[in-house]
Amino acid sequence: MKKVKVKSLQTKFGDLTVFTQSMKISDVLYIYYVAVRGRDEEEGAVQRVLNKQRIAAIKKYILEGNIFYSTFILNWTDTKVKPIFSNDEIIIPIIPFSAQAIDGQHRLVGLQEAIKENPEIGEKEIIVTLSLNLSTKDAARIFVNINSEQKPVPKSLIYDLFGEIENDTNHSINRATDIAEELNDNIESPFYKAIKYPGQGKGVGFVDLATVVSSLKKHLESDGVFASHKLTNLQNQKIVIMNYFTALKFYYDRENLWTNRAKNPFLTNAGFFGAIEHLIKNLLIKCAEKKSFKVDDFKSLLDLPKGELLQRSDLKNLEGKSQRKAIVDFLQDNYLKSLPNQDEYEF
Repeated sequence: MKKVKVKSLQTKFGDLTVFTQSMKISDVLYIYYVAVRGRDEEEGAVQRVLNKQRIAAIKKYILEGNIFYSTFILNWTDTKVKPIFSNDEIIIPIIPFSAQAIDGQHRLVGLQEAIKENPEIGEKEIIVTLSLNLSTKDAARIFVNINSEQKPVPKSLIYDLFGEIENDTNHSINRATDIAEELNDNIESPFYKAIKYPGQGKGVGFVDLATVVSSLKKHLESDGVFASHKLTNLQNQKIVIMNYFTALKFYYDRENLWTNRAKNPFLTNAGFFGAIEHLIKNLLIKCAEKKSFKVDDFKSLLDLPKGELLQRSDLKNLEGKSQRKAIVDFLQDNYLKSLPNQDEYEF
């Protein structure tokens, strides 16, 4: 029987003892297996049925030369032979079907598929956290902690942290998607639970995710409008867009219209797109000149008249692009009214 002896760190999480070490990918793939909850009766079965599309994407990611830096979590289940830990080292028997995958099953299958095309991948190492003979309850606690309690870092935040924006064509798409998520998930957002994601049923969300991304994408590029005003990090971009729509919501809330989907034109794809167009074309530069993007600044620039707000009924005979133009014209007309009169200018 093959055994590997490696340096290991023993730690306790609550009442659970685990061992973390680096292992060859080929060894990990040899010992692991998946126990699916609802299908397999054994202790520790918490995993979900595999997603083939996700596996294909992971395989491609690996074959492009990438590797995983986050740990793989396994639960040793073989009762006849067990790992032995002593003096900061662990001896792990390399026997098949001896360790359940608690976290990382898709990555492991992706590695298996990638090795079929490039066997050298098996010689690389990954980080493995190993527990011993967990009950299903304890395995489930770990699984739930990983998959529900920890919020993923926004993908586009990588560019703020490491400054690699220019070389990634997907940056603006990722950034727009992160902003859409903030608009949808932040309880203070005017679009809280109003963004419709692909695959959601009828009646869930009003503005398509694709609309949010399309309306923002080019403006978030490295040479886009936000960057030209030195608004390049995710936090500032989110605040600008959130404050703008909060100001817009203020005027519609005065007449109890914002939450009325049948009347509020901004809870539509055309309305969202038109609002972003007005923000980009007219308001960003004004706020930049004032060095302030607060809600009150946007309120002042919008200056929408009470009793004269645009409603969905005003758009009912128009097709998509014409609806968007009507939205922009409405916002533009009121914006121009807020400008000083000619005799107020100084020359």
